[in-house]
Amino acid sequence: MRFSAQAAGKTDVGCVRANNEDNFGYDLERQIFVLCDGMGGEAAGEVASRLAVNQILAYFMSDPSIVEVQSQNQVIPESACLLRSAIQVANRAIYEEAVANPKRRGMGTTVVAVLLAEDSFSVAHLGDSRLYRIREKVIEQLTADHSVAMEQVRRGLLTSEEAAHSHMQNLITRALGLCDTVEPELGTHSARSGDLLLLCSDGFSRFVPEKRTLELVSESNDLQHCCESLIETAKRLGSDDNISCVLVRIVTT
Repeated sequence: MRFSAQAAGKTDVGCVRANNEDNFGYDLERQIFVLCDGMGGEAAGEVASRLAVNQILAYFMSDPSIVEVQSQNQVIPESACLLRSAIQVANRAIYEEAVANPKRRGMGTTVVAVLLAEDSFSVAHLGDSRLYRIREKVIEQLTADHSVAMEQVRRGLLTSEEAAHSHMQNLITRALGLCDTVEPELGTHSARSGDLLLLCSDGFSRFVPEKRTLELVSESNDLQHCCESLIETAKRLGSDDNISCVLVRIVTT
């Protein structure tokens, strides 16, 4: 069975920040969806996130082709390989821009990207921007934050609840642009007609509980309206960051 997607997205500066360092983009023809949350002084985070989105989308516009490869005794699907290559191209562009411009030294960005294939979708991510899947009224987080707090959860030093309130929650351990090479975390999942995917920045995920997210996306079939509701809810719940959401609905072709 082949699938295609419908999508909508929105980004908001939020209630506290002076500028918006989030960026997102998607290409319905090529079924690629990207969201980034930048970091760095003097608006460099905005530059990094914009570069990442543009480079990743441009990579897929070039119609790349990579066969399945064997890595650590696991076969990586072509869609995941393509995402990894696109992110590595974007990483190099950000790193070289930072080296060439001293005011942008140290700039970087998180990234979460989804590529829909015939009957599955792959995800690649770095940092704490997230991907959720809503299927049959159940919401599931499909990415694990690359942060100091979540690393402590994985080591059993903190509970998930403690991590949610930790001052180390915003300390990112992996991001685009900080080094000349990068290795994103990859995953591939089966797709079903009706699946709803939510890509979001931490300005949303840190403030809106999963239960409330599920309620909001269930209130309307209009994806753009849902994105707006998600962001307004994050603002009402005290988000102190930029807020971005992309919703992708998988449908039968």
